[in-house]
Amino acid sequence: MIRVGINGYGNLGRGVELALTHASDMEAAVVFTRRSPESVTTLGTPVAHVDDMGAYVGKLDVVINCGGSATDLEAQGPAVTSLFNTVDSFDTHAKIPAHFAAVDDAARAASTLALISAGWDPGLFSMLRVLGEAVLPTGSTTTFWGPGVSQGHSDAIRRIRGVVDAKQYTVPVAETVAAFKERRDVELTPRTMHQRVCYVVAEEGADLAAIERAIVEMPNYFADYDTTVNFVSADVLAVEHRGIPHGGQVIRSGSTDDGVGETITFQLDLDSNPEFTGSVLVAAARAVARKAARGQTGAITLFDVTLAELSPLSDEELRAHYL
Repeated sequence: MIRVGINGYGNLGRGVELALTHASDMEAAVVFTRRSPESVTTLGTPVAHVDDMGAYVGKLDVVINCGGSATDLEAQGPAVTSLFNTVDSFDTHAKIPAHFAAVDDAARAASTLALISAGWDPGLFSMLRVLGEAVLPTGSTTTFWGPGVSQGHSDAIRRIRGVVDAKQYTVPVAETVAAFKERRDVELTPRTMHQRVCYVVAEEGADLAAIERAIVEMPNYFADYDTTVNFVSADVLAVEHRGIPHGGQVIRSGSTDDGVGETITFQLDLDSNPEFTGSVLVAAARAVARKAARGQTGAITLFDVTLAELSPLSDEELRAHYL
């Protein structure tokens, strides 16, 4: 059995623990938390404080870091990799090279192995972008996100004066998606590719027009998109928008000869973003444990992992049933 530590127990940490219950060759050995361990209720996995990680060195095959990219993973990655083999879902695209370098330094110094950015984007979508371009070198690739909840954009709305709660959905523009798949000329800009749909609970007596204006004019978040603002009650938000769905698709549109068009599409429709991301991290942790057992060290990404290493099945089973 591959023994897994879970570092952090928010939505993603719970998703990882749930995914491990579906992995017959892996087990959740411990959850590390910054909170009081007695206050954390898991699905049955023992809980320890992060300050006690050192006591588990040599007892875990891999630790999955479940902190956020904005503040946690840049510090967690190198620190935990100095003790264990690790996996994370770092998703700040522009900072990935720097994060990789920092984790690689820590892993090489400690002779551990670390796989970074193993979510679905970056992660699975990254793999499909590379595969699409390798198979169809003449063409273009684009990625559409959603429909799904953008947690960062939702938080931005909640910070507006007069807003009690909010959720924002990113929705691909169907006409643009269809045009790109059909290899028609189409303008690809934030406004033509995605819409923003907001559901907002406002304080009683708040200026709704001012809130809506603050949302649709917000730079870097909404100003470049067609944005719809819907004011709803707290009960409606809690009942009709309680989940964290997401998804998207990577499309490679190209040609193999004059007048011969080809399209590759990879699409995700997710009821639970954190549960699916947790499932990707668990598969990645399996690959890390296997590579580490063979002596590999340093930092890697999903580009460096084979499908066989991600799968719990043997090479013989894969050849017999999946090839």
